[in-house]
Formats: sequence, C-alpha cells, structure tokens
Amino acid sequence: MRPFEEGRSDKLHEECGVIGVYRDGSTPGRVDAAQSVYYGLYALQHRGQESAGIAANDGGTVTLRKKLGLVGEVFHGAHTLGGLNGNIAIGHVRYSTAGEGDVRSAQPLVARCRGGSGTELVDVALAHNGNLVNADSIQEMLTDTGVIFQTTSDSESILNLICQHGNKRGIEAGIHTAMSLMKGAYVLVITTGDQLIGVRDPYGFHPLCIGRLPDGWVLASESCALEALDAEFVRDVTPGEIVIISKEGLRSVAPAQWCRKSLCVFELVYFARPDSVVDGVSVYDFRRRCGALLAEQNPVTADMVMAVPDSGIPAAIGYAEASGIPYGEGLIKNKYIGRTFIQPTQEMREDAVRIKLSTIRRNIEGKRLVVIDDSIVRGTTCRRIVGHLRDAGAREVHVCAASPAVRYSCYFGIDTPYREKLIAVQKEQEEIREYLGADTLTYLSHENLMRACEEKELYCKACFDGNYPMEVPSTARPSGFTKEGR
Repeated sequence: MRPFEEGRSDKLHEECGVIGVYRDGSTPGRVDAAQSVYYGLYALQHRGQESAGIAANDGGTVTLRKKLGLVGEVFHGAHTLGGLNGNIAIGHVRYSTAGEGDVRSAQPLVARCRGGSGTELVDVALAHNGNLVNADSIQEMLTDTGVIFQTTSDSESILNLICQHGNKRGIEAGIHTAMSLMKGAYVLVITTGDQLIGVRDPYGFHPLCIGRLPDGWVLASESCALEALDAEFVRDVTPGEIVIISKEGLRSVAPAQWCRKSLCVFELVYFARPDSVVDGVSVYDFRRRCGALLAEQNPVTADMVMAVPDSGIPAAIGYAEASGIPYGEGLIKNKYIGRTFIQPTQEMREDAVRIKLSTIRRNIEGKRLVVIDDSIVRGTTCRRIVGHLRDAGAREVHVCAASPAVRYSCYFGIDTPYREKLIAVQKEQEEIREYLGADTLTYLSHENLMRACEEKELYCKACFDGNYPMEVPSTARPSGFTKEGR
C-alpha cells in the first residue's frame, strides 16, 4: 500500500475500474474482445490514472499486456492491440492504494492453476476493484501454504486464494470459498477457460453492471463504459452475486451468504462519471439534488454560482436552479493535464494549481460568488482556489461543499489520508472557513445527504459518520497506506 502523498490532489481517489467483454463469435469473421475492452477502458479512465492493462483469452490461453500510464499511453491506438486475440478479454485501470505504484502491481493479474481435474493447468486472469480489511491475515495464511508473492497487492492474494481452493473443485467453487474468507470490498472480473465471470462482494461497496452486445456481453464498473461500446444496459450485479458468462449465455449464482447493500456514497458524490447510472441512481441527478439542497440549506445573497470543475458542476447547476442566482463559469480546467500533478516542493504545487485551473477574471471581478465543490478533504486546494478568486477581484467568496465533512478514513478501497490529516478533524468549521479565506463555509448536512440518497439504508457513509458497515480489524490500515505507515 502506498501513502497519501502531500503532493497529491486534494481529493479522495477510487482504486480502479474494471471491464470484461465476452463475444460469442456469431458475427462473420474473427471476433477479438480486446478492442472493445480498450474503448471501455477509455470510458473508465477517471477511475484510475496510474496504470492500465488488458488480458485476452483465446481458447483458454491468456495473453497479458499492462504498463504504467494512461490508457492512451499504454495502448497507442487500437492498432497496438495486436497479439491480444480471443473472444474474451478483461481490462483494468488503476489508482494504486493497496500495492506499490509499479508495473508488477498493475492489473490484470494472471496465474496458472489446476482446472478442477487436478492435473490440467489453466490460465486465470483477474481484475479487482476494492480493498480487503483482512488482507494481511489472508496473505499470511497463503504464505504458510507455500505461496510466494510477487507484489504487495491484496488482488494477488485474491487470485491465489481462488486458485488454491479451485484446484480440484473448479473455479466456481474456488470463488465461493474465497468469498467466504475475504472481508472488505471487492469487485472482480475474471476469465478462465471459455468463461467471463463477475463477482461483487456481499455489501456491494462498489458498482458492477451488466450490458448486452448484439454478439455478447459486457461487465463494467460503470454504465458509461457500456455507452462507449453501444451496449444495452441489462442490470447491476447484486451484492454477493456471481455471474458466469459462457457460450450457454449468462448464469447467475445467488449469494451463498448474508448480504447487506452498502454502496459507497462517494461513488455518487465524486467517483462515478456524471453520465453513469449506479445501482439505479443517475449520478448527474444525484449531484444536482445535492446542489439544490445546499441552496435550501444555505440561502446567501450572491451574484453568481460557479463550480470547481468538473465534479462540482452538476451541484452548482442545482444550486443555481434552486436559488435563482445565475450560474456562470469562473474557473477553466486544463483538459490536457491527465495524471494527478505530484510536485516535490510547495512552490511547485502552488504553480500546479494555477496550471490546472485558471480564472476568468471578467466573470469574477467585483462579484459575490458561491463556489461549489463536491467535497473538502484537506482543504489545501480549496484554499488556493479561494486565493486565486480573490486575486481575480472577487468581492465575496462563499464556499459550499456538496457533501458533509470528511472525518474518518476509508478501509474499503478509497485512498484517504490518516484521520489527523483531514481538515475537519484538525479544525472546527469556523477555523476551516478562516483557513480557506472564505466569507462563509457550508457543508451539505447529513440529513440533506440522506434526502439526496433517497434510500439512506443502502449506502456506506463511514467517511462522514464513522459508522462502518462491518467490523474493521484493529490491524487494518486505511486504503492507501504502507505497512510501515506514512
């Protein structure tokens, strides 16, 4: 696991995005699934910007290509997919939390195990999103049985666990046994033999949906990936469910254990793309509702409502609609800065904010502004933005966060600082306002977040209220940290 670095963006980060494509070969000519996965990974790029990979399954033989970088850097166009043959493929984009930021921990991961017969070796490829809270104990158990690990990623533990318990009884039995032992958040996309398999943990912390192609199926972290492939949305994989796709079609394996849906609410607040629908909820509509509720909660007098782009835009539109204050652009985001800007000195980090976000002075000068962002984590970036708006001539700056104050670390796959690094833990709200340099500061209340969610019992909100859906072992570390700590 990797520390939450001082130079990283002042945001929480999702661990990764996964996709799997099964083409049944009913169309004339050779059908390779890797190209579809390639396009799907572009649609999921926002979920991970440190590495990308594709594993293609051709008659049971898996070919893997992965590398550090964005999708377009790892695969320089569809023509670079040569050699990734087969009608089944899975893909992964990664923002490293559990595991080192090097190519060994990039996914998919591939292993060879017994195919259930006890003699024949088969390829198994796996892509994982999430974080196990008992990863250390599982790795220790596997090490005691002779497993040698190549990475520090809990994803490798999952793959070894499935292979070990599927050696004689088959992959499906191996997945069932692994699920009974794993605690925490996991979405898995697996291919082996002639199958594409999707797995969602019993709490459904992170999303996985099913799409239908004219000649096959798609499994993806978000519905926006289905749109990129012109696939028809079928449904979401339910918590604890296993879906197995083969030439016989799609087969659902009902949960073998008790399940309680606890979707990470930050999927709606920030992680998911606004054009996605997550577990039946339009991400765009959810964020716009949060903005409207903020306006109801915080009726200030101002000349313009503006967003911190891009994730704050739907909430800002909702605030403007509900308040009657005009919406306008005050910040322009540089679209050509792909990865998180990490700089070694404070001065360079200050410059990085100016490069990523520039002000539109004509829209700002002399105005009273309502500035909407999705969340405030450490407050460093927000403070710089307020300063830039003041420099551009803003008369008043009223900062609104479209979510409650982040007060607790996440153990389920979201990269968060230690609690003491969270500004809402360090300071009272008035002290935060002074630190930011804002005239007022408003967080969306817990009650209004629940109104926006509509079905409050279906979400994990532990980063806001500390009520974790499951018991977290005392040895567990927040997502994004090394065994040695910071």
